[in-house]
Amino acid sequence: MQIVLASASPRRAELLKKMGLDFRVQVAEIEETFIPDQNLEEQIEALALRKARAVADTLSSGLVIGADTVVVIDEEVLGKPDSPEQAVLMLSRLSNRIHRVLTGLAVIDVENGQVLSGVETTRVQFRLLSRDEIIAYVQTGEPLDKAGAYGIQEKGATLVEKIEGCYFNVVGLPVARTVGMLKQAGLEVHQVWNRPV
Repeated sequence: MQIVLASASPRRAELLKKMGLDFRVQVAEIEETFIPDQNLEEQIEALALRKARAVADTLSSGLVIGADTVVVIDEEVLGKPDSPEQAVLMLSRLSNRIHRVLTGLAVIDVENGQVLSGVETTRVQFRLLSRDEIIAYVQTGEPLDKAGAYGIQEKGATLVEKIEGCYFNVVGLPVARTVGMLKQAGLEVHQVWNRPV
C-alpha cells in the first residue's frame, strides 16, 4: 500500500524512515493559523486533517499521513521564530518552565475514505537558562526553523530537564500513535520491514 506524507518536515520523514516505512512526500499547501480563545487541540487536529485531505483528494489510492506540531505556553502557540531576536525571546520565556507540545495527526485511506485523527500531548520542562546560553544556542542557527525555537533531537536537548509523554512527539511525529493509526487503517508496520523494493 502506498504511503504518502503530507508534510515538508525533514524530521517527520526521518522518523518514518526509522520506522522502516517506504513512503513518498507530497506537501500540502495549507495556511496554518490559530484562532485565540478556541480549543487548541481541536484546531491542531483539524489542521492535520486538512493537510491530509488536501493530498488525499489528488490520489486514487494509498494512505496519507498529515501532521502538525506546535509548542504552547500560557495557551499561546509559539511558531517558528521570524528572527534570531524572536528566538531569544521565545527561549527566555520557556526557561525554567513547563510547556506543552501538541501534534495533530491524521491518516486517510484514500480508497475507502476511512479517516483517523487525534492529538498527542507531551509536557516539556526546560531547565533555568542563562542569557549567554540562550544567545549561544540561537547563534548555532538551529532554532530558526523549529516551532518554539528549539530542536530536542539536536543541541536543544541540552535545554530540556525532563519530559512527560512521547519524546518523538516533540521531534514532530508521535511514533506509537502513528503506528496505531496505520494499523487501524490495515497496515501492519512490521510486515513491510523486509519487503523487497
